[in-house]
Amino acid sequence: MDSVDLEVLKSAVQWSRAGFFVTLCTVVRTWGSAPRPVGSMLAIREDGHLVGSVSGGCVEDDLIARIRDADWPHDRPQLTSYGVTAEQAHRFGLPCGGTLQLVLEPVRDASRLPELLDAIARFRLVVRELDMTSGAVRVAPGHHTPSLEFDGVRLITSHGPRHRLVVIGAGQLSKYVASMACALDYQVIVCDPRSEYADGWQVAGTELSREMPDDLIVRLQLDSHSAVLTLTHDPKLDDMALLEALKSPAFYIGAIGSRVNNARRRERLSLFDLSSAEIDRLHGPVGMHLGARTPAEIAVAILAEMTAIKNGVDVKQTFSLRTADAPLDGETAACRSTA
Repeated sequence: MDSVDLEVLKSAVQWSRAGFFVTLCTVVRTWGSAPRPVGSMLAIREDGHLVGSVSGGCVEDDLIARIRDADWPHDRPQLTSYGVTAEQAHRFGLPCGGTLQLVLEPVRDASRLPELLDAIARFRLVVRELDMTSGAVRVAPGHHTPSLEFDGVRLITSHGPRHRLVVIGAGQLSKYVASMACALDYQVIVCDPRSEYADGWQVAGTELSREMPDDLIVRLQLDSHSAVLTLTHDPKLDDMALLEALKSPAFYIGAIGSRVNNARRRERLSLFDLSSAEIDRLHGPVGMHLGARTPAEIAVAILAEMTAIKNGVDVKQTFSLRTADAPLDGETAACRSTA
C-alpha cells in the first residue's frame, strides 16, 4: 500500500502525463491548532480532482474553487495562507487560532517528480529543493533530516523510507506487521533463513533476506531510525538478532512472547556481552495493551507501540495498566497460531 505522500506524488505525475495542468500543494508552516502537520501534501488538477489533504476539507474546497476560477499560479510557485483572521478560521473550518501556509507549485517537467519517485522506489532517501523565485528543482541524495525546511526562498523536503523496520520471521503475524509498516512509510526487511517460511513470503513492497539474523543486523548497520522485531518464537533465531540489535542505536527493539518467555529470554541474553541497560531496551512482551487476539490485532498493537516511541510518547503508563494475570495483546493466541 502506498503512503499518502507517494499517492500524491504518483497522482501528480500520472495526471501531468495525461495532459492535465497539476499543482502540488505543500503545508510549509502552521500556527496554533492547525488541522494538518507541516509537510502534508495534496495534488490538484485543473478540473478540481485532488489526492491528499492539507486540512479537514474546507481549505481543499477553496483550492478547488480557486483553480476552477483560474485564480491560480501557472508559471512559478506561490505562497498562500489560510486562517489568518478569525473570520477565515471560521470560514475554512480551522480550529480556533489555527493558521496554515501553503506552497502552490505548478507541476512541470522541471519539477523532476519522476526522478524523485524512481529514487523512492529504490529505497533511497533523497531531498528535493524548490527555488520559489525561479521554480527550479534540485533532487539529491539525502540523509535523516527534518522532513521539511522552508525559509521563504527555498522549500526543501525529504522523501523516501525515513524509518526502517527489520522483522525476524516470515510467518503469519509478520505479514500483517509488514503490510501495516509499509503503509506507515517504513522500509521493511523481513529475515527468515527457514525455506518453509521464506518461500511463501509475498508481501509487496518488502525485501526478503534469507541470511542468518545476526549477519543481517550487522550488515545493515542500524541507526536511530531503525526498528527490529523478532517474531519467530525460536530462540535460535530471535536471540541471534537481539544480541546484535540491542547494541545498536535502533529506536525500538521488540520480541514476541509471554511474560514467562520474556523473562527467560532476558536471562539468556544476560549470559552474553550485553549490559543491563542494553537488555532493558528490549520491549517484551511486545505491543501496547489493546486486548488484541488475532494476528491482525496483534500487529496493530505492535505498530501502535512503535509509533508512540518513535513520536516520543512515554508508553510506561500503558504497561502499568496490565494486570499480572491478563494475557498481553493476544500473545498467548499468537504463540498458538503464528510463527
